[in-house]
Amino acid sequence: MMLDLGPFSNENFDPKKWINSACQSRHPQDSLDKHLVDMEMKLQMVSEEIAASLEEQSAAALLRVPRATRDVIRLRDDAVSLRSAVSSILQKLKKAEGSSAESIAALAKVDVVKQRMEAAYETLQDAAGLTQLSSTVEDVFASGDLPRAAETLANMRHCLSAVGEVAEFANIRRQLEVLEDRLDNMVQPRLTDALSNRKVDAAQDLRGILIRIGRFKSLESQYIKVHLKPIKQLWEDFDSRDKANRSANEKNEMERISSGGDFQSVSPAISFSSWLPSFYDELLLYLEQEWKWCMIAFPDDYKTLVPRLLSETMMAIGSSFISRINLAIGDAVPETKALAKGLLDILAGDMQKGIKIQTKHLEALIELHNMTGTFARNIQHLFSASDVRVLMDVLKAVYLPYESFKQRYGQMERAILSSEIAGVDLRGAVIRGVGAQGVELSETVRRMEESIPQIIILLEAAAERCISFTGGSEADELILALDDIMLQYISTLQETLKSLRTVCGVDYGGDGVVKKEMEKKEGNQNARRVDLISNEEEWSIVQGALQILTVADSLTSRSSVFEASLRATLARLSTTLSFSAFGSSLDQNQTINSSVDGEPSFGGRAALDMATLRLVDVPEKARKLFNLLNQSKDPRFHALPLASQRVAAFADTVNELVYDVLISKVRQRLSDVSSFANLVIS
Repeated sequence: MMLDLGPFSNENFDPKKWINSACQSRHPQDSLDKHLVDMEMKLQMVSEEIAASLEEQSAAALLRVPRATRDVIRLRDDAVSLRSAVSSILQKLKKAEGSSAESIAALAKVDVVKQRMEAAYETLQDAAGLTQLSSTVEDVFASGDLPRAAETLANMRHCLSAVGEVAEFANIRRQLEVLEDRLDNMVQPRLTDALSNRKVDAAQDLRGILIRIGRFKSLESQYIKVHLKPIKQLWEDFDSRDKANRSANEKNEMERISSGGDFQSVSPAISFSSWLPSFYDELLLYLEQEWKWCMIAFPDDYKTLVPRLLSETMMAIGSSFISRINLAIGDAVPETKALAKGLLDILAGDMQKGIKIQTKHLEALIELHNMTGTFARNIQHLFSASDVRVLMDVLKAVYLPYESFKQRYGQMERAILSSEIAGVDLRGAVIRGVGAQGVELSETVRRMEESIPQIIILLEAAAERCISFTGGSEADELILALDDIMLQYISTLQETLKSLRTVCGVDYGGDGVVKKEMEKKEGNQNARRVDLISNEEEWSIVQGALQILTVADSLTSRSSVFEASLRATLARLSTTLSFSAFGSSLDQNQTINSSVDGEPSFGGRAALDMATLRLVDVPEKARKLFNLLNQSKDPRFHALPLASQRVAAFADTVNELVYDVLISKVRQRLSDVSSFANLVIS
């Protein structure tokens, strides 16, 4: 039987449990006494072995102690000697450093003198080379070797920079500028031919020449000049077609007159809105071809060269583009189309008083803007390899023709909403004959109640137009316009309420003295009123007055729902608008974050949002807009603060009117009580 000595090392060792466990593990045929005797003998043998082992190990440890002590003493002596050796070495190093400092300083001065002598030698060589190059440069130009001429001029420029501003070389400096212009002029015809005929090798060689003399701008301007002409022809194609169409129509008209009034077919006029998508398609195809060719011819420059071409194109046709947009908007309404005028003419006050901005004008503008937006997305995809700043510049140029309209968006929206509200039937009540007062009251209240959803629909449409046209960048102007229009509408409702007071017979005026005099006469007048007004009409007047409460409730609830939806729209804008255009976001002080070099920090492709492109250039407007968007996140925020107050005031006025109507009817019924002189209370 093997003994397990593991339990003996435990701190909680229990001898009784161990003995019981050992007894339970005995073989069933063995007797308990024999098992205990065997176990006791094994324990004695194990204990003797352990004691012998301990005694042997203790003796060995005692023998090792003196030896370990001697080793420790020897190591201590070695450490002391090493420390003294290191100390002596440090002292020698300090002495050497002090004695060699003067020598090192002298060597440093000698090295400086050597460097200056070498620089002077190189300068003298450059001066000699500059003189030699100046004397031979004409021969190089006469040979017609343009790459060699560019290399010569580059070396002259290098030598001049090394020599510095020396008076003796001032003439050579002027000569170099003249020669660079001369070489530039020699390169231009060849570059034009290479670009026009798509000669890749020639274009690359000529680019290298211009780069060598620091004239990359010349390459850029010549590239734009060569390709701007065919693009402008695409743009002017609209005018050509329009003129041809008008000439054909005039010719047909003359033939019709000369032929005695016979019918002649007239070709329909070409609208700018139907022609613009085809122009964008042709321009996009042209730019795609240029992008592919420049990737081969100018692999280092195509990412900026082709976008710059589009930017310059939009700048060149910008004024014409604005004029065509203006006339296309005018064509949407017969009145302005007949006068060949547009939206800008109305805003400038150059039109007759009867002609106003209509919803169709703004819808036509948004339709054209959507076409441009589609083109802008295609351009963004085409130039996706370009830098974000390059893309921002080109997209700004694409949207530039609409900027003058966006800047006046608030004015346009106010004019449209004012005109539409004027078209809503909000006629006040008029006093009619006996028997028709209740009907007039009911009809007026019905018109008021029906106008509320109409007005809310108009306001919702205005919010949608703002998002579609400006991307939300004019949300602050939209809020001001909606607030003003709501005030205008509620003022009209207030005037209608005044007319209703007259119809209901409770309009005593605002003067308290007049009201008291009216009350004195009321006793005599009420008798005649009761006689003239039937019970049915009185009841219809009361019903009409109570119906006004529905108008107030409807206005309050509808305006609250609209204001909540407007607040939700502002919240979406705060997420949609790219704060990354101004860094990660506007900070606590509402300042635009900048990068280390002081330039605005752009946050990737999110900065290419239509609204963000506008806000980048107008930081003050951006701060104003983002302040509004941040305020909209507050549950207590009122998108239409003035309108909210006026709605509450309107509800109070309605309650006052209803109260006055009901009280007046009670007074009429009780007016004859004072005439019962013989009334006896039994």
